[in-house]
Amino acid sequence: MELRQLRYFVAIVDHGSLSRAATVLHVAQPALTQQLRQLEEELGAQLLHRSAQGVLSTDAGKVFYEHAQAILKQVSDARSAVTQSATRPSGSVTLGLPHSISGALALPLLTAARARFPEITLQLTEELTGNLVEQLKSGRVNLAVLFDDGQLAPFVCTPLVEEELRFICRADAACGADRGDISLADALAAQLILPGPRHGVRPRVESVARGAGLATANVIEINSIAILKSAILAGMGATILPVAPVLAEVERGDMRALPIHGPAISRTVVLCGSKNIPLTNAAAAVGRLTAEVAADLCASGYWLGARLL
Repeated sequence: MELRQLRYFVAIVDHGSLSRAATVLHVAQPALTQQLRQLEEELGAQLLHRSAQGVLSTDAGKVFYEHAQAILKQVSDARSAVTQSATRPSGSVTLGLPHSISGALALPLLTAARARFPEITLQLTEELTGNLVEQLKSGRVNLAVLFDDGQLAPFVCTPLVEEELRFICRADAACGADRGDISLADALAAQLILPGPRHGVRPRVESVARGAGLATANVIEINSIAILKSAILAGMGATILPVAPVLAEVERGDMRALPIHGPAISRTVVLCGSKNIPLTNAAAAVGRLTAEVAADLCASGYWLGARLL
């Protein structure tokens, strides 16, 4: 198996046809077809369905595509690590952010990276926490912001902040209207809209609930933050989240974010890298910058509910 075969295969999938991939790669289409055939023969599996409309990945092709992307990225990172300067880092860095963190961290980090490291191309990917763990293990992302759930042993972790989770409801909802806060028992008794188990919020909520002898029940599962917010505004229920993803709605007065007590719920936000895949100078620089930006956001109060660790 050769690297060029991986590049060819990824290009075919990305462009949806052999002819378009051949044009982009500046390779004759018969040569591209031959390399693809050799790859499939070596793997003993059909990777693509071919038709007059183009190509689609088979189940085996979808699996191989993920691995091919990871391998090509690690090769690119290795090349960058050799050539780039430690004092003026350059190259591409991919940082994974959970949906519930990107609202607070993404834009300030992008702004700071462009100002501090103009020769670094910072690519932010927003994913479910469970997906980010797998991408970090495989090398498809250089760094990821995750939550310390006691299962981060495969990674090198740097604590960033302790983030409070609050009860988020529509502004005219009756819950906690008189007190301005809500007990965990009352929060769990409400009709809750929560992300699924692969989202970092859900395991933390259920862990704290179990510790208090309580449980979540009658939960509507929505993984998309945008859809979840629409459901709250439509009166379908409330949620337990950090404030950052709903900050705009809270500031407009469309939603309220009530502190939870008895007990409170918080989570430890950490920056993680692989123990097995060395960071390039550029990735290490982005890691340090991420910690700096998180500290600045806590100090300024922009990251509501976050306390610097």
